[in-house]
Amino acid sequence: MRLIGMLDSPYVRRVAISLKLLRLPFEHEPVSVFRHFDAFAAINPVVKAPTLITDAGVVLMDSTLILQHAERLADPALTLEPADLAAHARAQRLVGLALAACEKTVQIVYEHELRPQEKRHEPWLARVRGQLHAAYRLLEEEIGPGEGWLLGERPMQADITAAVTLGFIHLLLPGEIADADVPRLAALAARAEALPEFAGTPMT
Repeated sequence: MRLIGMLDSPYVRRVAISLKLLRLPFEHEPVSVFRHFDAFAAINPVVKAPTLITDAGVVLMDSTLILQHAERLADPALTLEPADLAAHARAQRLVGLALAACEKTVQIVYEHELRPQEKRHEPWLARVRGQLHAAYRLLEEEIGPGEGWLLGERPMQADITAAVTLGFIHLLLPGEIADADVPRLAALAARAEALPEFAGTPMT
């Protein structure tokens, strides 16, 4: 399989780390949707990262959909999703909050970097920033005070996505969310980033 996209994208990074934890072999191709637009378009005309090319040559996109497919390929014993219904619902809530935080971070970055200053809409930015902080506040509330993983004895998709989103905002919007604002999430992210699957998949 081929994973296309830059690791400074939380969506690409969550897929890469997940594939490693699922022990699914793949080749990573760091193609940028900005700097290498034409090269990306030659692979996937939609130019959406991450893009995954399956062994059969099927072009998949959207990190969540890619991970759904990866789960079907992997050994069920390595699944990153809890089997228990209540635990699965909690996992989905955690992942949803983390992905919402990523989405709002991207919106703020794009507003500042791609839109001319005179065309920025400050009420819109304030609304997005409020959503961003709400997502992190709720994510922090969902994380227990312990030193383990969120849903068991090993990291699952909720741990991966939560950890990746904090690293992403630190990289793209330094100071917007401090570790002191989300100490439980920061501790979880530190545990995750120490794992070889994370350390071997750096954001830059």
